Amino acid sequence: MTSSPAPTGRRVHKERLDPGRTDYAGAVYGSLLAASVVATAGTAGDFPRLQLLALLLVTGVVFWAAHVYAQVAGERVVGRPIDRRELRRVARHEWSIVEAAMLPAVAVAISPVLGLDPPGTAWLALAVAVTQQVAWATLGAIRAGASRRMAVGEGVVNLLLGLVIVAAKAALGH
Repeated sequence: MTSSPAPTGRRVHKERLDPGRTDYAGAVYGSLLAASVVATAGTAGDFPRLQLLALLLVTGVVFWAAHVYAQVAGERVVGRPIDRRELRRVARHEWSIVEAAMLPAVAVAISPVLGLDPPGTAWLALAVAVTQQVAWATLGAIRAGASRRMAVGEGVVNLLLGLVIVAAKAALGH
C-alpha cells in the first residue's frame, strides 16, 4: 500500500495494481453501463449494428474518462496540479469500465455470422453484458475472500440489477 497526503493532512492509503486484485467495481459498473446502452439504444437507423457498436465503445471511454477525472480531481490537494503518475494509476485502475464494453461490442460485431437480425443482436449484447456483470461481481467477492453464500449473494444482487435493465428494454420495446 502506498500513501499520499490528504486535504486534511492525514495520510490516505491507496491500492496498488496487482494480479491479486479483488476490486472489480469498474468491471461491474462498466457491464451495467453497457447493458444500459444496449437497452436504450434501440435498433433504428441505417446501420443499427455499427451505431450500437460505436455507442458501446464511446460511452465506455467517456465514462472511464469521467471516472478518472472525478477520482483524481476529488483526491488532490486544493491548489496543487494533478499528479501525472497518479493520473496514470487511476486511468489503469478504471480501464475495466472500457473493457466491460468490449464483450458486448464483440457480440454485436459477430451477430451477423450468427444470423441475428438487429433486435436479436441487441438481445445478445444485453445478455453478454448482464452475464459478465454477474461474473465480475461474483469473482470479486470470491477473490476478496467472501464466503460462498456472500459470493452467491453478490451474483444474485447483480443479476437482479441486470434484470431491471432487461425489463426496461422489454417494456420499451427496443
